[in-house]
Amino acid sequence: MRKPETQQQRYDAVIVGSGPNGLAAAIRLAQEGWSTLVIEAAATPGGGTRTAELTLPGFHHDICSAVHPMGVASPFFKSLPLAEHGLGWVHPEIPLAHPFDDGHAAAMYRDIDATCETLGSDAQRYRRLYRPLVDDADGLFKQLLGPIRLPAAPLAMTRFGINALLPATWLARTRFRGDAARALFAGHAAHSIMPLDAACTSAIGLMLSLAGHAVGWPVAKGGSAALSQALVSHLTSLGGEVVCDWPVASIDELPAARAYLFDTSPGALARIAADRLPATYLRRLLRFRHGPGLFKVDWALDSPIPWTAAAARRAGTVHVGGGIDEIVAAEDLACSGRGHPERPFVLLSQPTLCDPSRAPQGKHTAWGYCHVPSGSDFDMTARIEAQIERFAPGFKDCIAARATMNCSDYEGYNSNLVGGDITGGMNHWSQLFTRPVARSNPYTTPERDIYICSSSSPPGGGVHGMCGYWAAEAALRHAPAAR
Repeated sequence: MRKPETQQQRYDAVIVGSGPNGLAAAIRLAQEGWSTLVIEAAATPGGGTRTAELTLPGFHHDICSAVHPMGVASPFFKSLPLAEHGLGWVHPEIPLAHPFDDGHAAAMYRDIDATCETLGSDAQRYRRLYRPLVDDADGLFKQLLGPIRLPAAPLAMTRFGINALLPATWLARTRFRGDAARALFAGHAAHSIMPLDAACTSAIGLMLSLAGHAVGWPVAKGGSAALSQALVSHLTSLGGEVVCDWPVASIDELPAARAYLFDTSPGALARIAADRLPATYLRRLLRFRHGPGLFKVDWALDSPIPWTAAAARRAGTVHVGGGIDEIVAAEDLACSGRGHPERPFVLLSQPTLCDPSRAPQGKHTAWGYCHVPSGSDFDMTARIEAQIERFAPGFKDCIAARATMNCSDYEGYNSNLVGGDITGGMNHWSQLFTRPVARSNPYTTPERDIYICSSSSPPGGGVHGMCGYWAAEAALRHAPAAR
């Protein structure tokens, strides 16, 4: 993984950025016999899928992405022999729990009926919403994890789309009558990192719930870095190359190639390829809107988190935020950029419940983050820990060490995370499927040899590699012929 001594070597494709999308693009092209070079600015590949000892020796924390429902749902990743290259998925007993102040919790199990048992009078309503979607899950994942195109299964897409277009608040309050089901759905929808009364915020809530029932919410054994290591290993087995410690300032410094694919933000693409792209297209790239940021805390723990709700003590992910009204208020304040909630909605993972390899024997790791205005440097540690303590009295006594990351820390860690935006761009309906700019093929640019393959292209954020897959397909069709 060293920078070539000469720039004269020619490749079929050069990919800038080694996140899951960049590696997926390189693998797809290598499958077709293209010589590929992946260039990474950091010392290790992986983008959002890296793992490090952030707190204490022996405690392994995922720096960014950590729970991977889209990783196991991804049609492209499912087609690859990643298990042969060291990747193992580990499933918690319960994918997700959502505790309440009275000590009980709504819980999303893989099994819909088990989930319904935690939702009281809304059990049948929940079953009617999700059973048809889960029955059509494979087809829906293939359709939803890509650009807009004619659906192969129109009925299934219509069933999904009618609800997906709605604001999450509207769907939750009209579909369900009890706070357990409403809050459970609002927590899923809050992954959109948008005010929950915005159009289309139900889409991500439905998608994550569907994934939970159809494929689970697993973690990668040993840490998310195992996914990037497996992708790199598979790529190199196909003849691809990966070079790290190479920050790219200009496209002119890259080796000659038939196609250049950028697993970068639109702004980085505009900067690197400024001399090659038309001014009108550059202006459109620079108008791309990024979303709110986040503040994250990683903990090394002497014991498991002492949740009052039994389901939360068995869940890989816990949504910490009380009822729907509290979640909506917190997300509206943070995601509108107006302030920092006193009671933030906290997304928490406790991976060592199912993967003890991440910590010394008898110890645990956990992380929690909340959404904040873009670029915020406000320290949310006390507020996040107070929320957890509210539902897990004694939590603070379990903490052996902590590490925090604010928006600037995240952008410094990975320049694609502009202002702390982890989803590759604002998930507003106006740019969900037109990102980074509206084009008949969103992965292409006005130059036939330049493509974008990051989460700033469809289908957007999440560790699924499908942005890279579709960009590679575009390059296979449109790139100049080999000389």
